[in-house]
Amino acid sequence: MAEELIGMEDMEAIFEVTDSLGIHRESVRVELTKEDPGSIQRVADGMVEITLPVNESAEVFCRKLRIDLEAMGFEAPDSMLNYDDDEDDDDPRPPSPQRLR
Repeated sequence: MAEELIGMEDMEAIFEVTDSLGIHRESVRVELTKEDPGSIQRVADGMVEITLPVNESAEVFCRKLRIDLEAMGFEAPDSMLNYDDDEDDDDPRPPSPQRLR
């Protein structure tokens, strides 16, 4: 039996989850071949290693991926730009470029 390879749709599904949790794409390693039962692990160098299963859809696996990554301590950033967008800040001035860094 030939090995089953992941496709672009699989990668898009994985990145949808990891992007939403603020995980940089260069911190994610995805095995190019699918292997049961699939795996999600954080390794010593801080990378997240993912292997998709053969006998499960990417959609189902990605629900588990989100749950496992949240259990590892990853969480969605406050905003997509990763800055504090709360309106209750004490400083009434608009943010300057230096203060956004």
